[in-house]
Amino acid sequence: MAKLVTGTYGEALFELAIEEKKEKEMLEEVTLLSKILKENQDFSDMMNHPKILKEEKIEALENVFKGRFSDELTGFLVLILQKDRYKDIDGILADFVSKMKEYLKIGIAYVTTAVSLKDSQKKEIEKKLLDTTSYETMEMHYAEDSSLIGGMLIRIGDRVVDSSIRTKLEHLTKELSNLQIS
Repeated sequence: MAKLVTGTYGEALFELAIEEKKEKEMLEEVTLLSKILKENQDFSDMMNHPKILKEEKIEALENVFKGRFSDELTGFLVLILQKDRYKDIDGILADFVSKMKEYLKIGIAYVTTAVSLKDSQKKEIEKKLLDTTSYETMEMHYAEDSSLIGGMLIRIGDRVVDSSIRTKLEHLTKELSNLQIS
């Protein structure tokens, strides 16, 4: 049910941004808002508190965000609050960001390697991903995992490319264990 709610409201905010022709601006605002909300758990606790009147929550929300964020985003937050969906705000904003990055052709890649990469290697990987996908820009996230032994693991959305030595050894071990010795 929560997935349906986040998708519905995320889609509504996405359509609003497209309609207003504020795709990049709204993406920046929502990204900043998500960061602010994550850093200020007390604010979210207040917005979700059952004993605080909805009118007081709306007033607090407008006092904090009006003039700092666009009227569209502030109005959207008020709507979320009025519909008693504030508890889903993180998912709604994440859904919007995902949809907008896909719309703007911004790919998000998670690259895991056994050892740290040089900047030149990172640039090469990013260029290769741009050349082999439909994305115009890439948001790159790098991590190290020595258990890979060598090679790399790349994840973009639900697609995974695993060229790690660990995986190749696992496949080889499996193949060797399936061999029939006569």
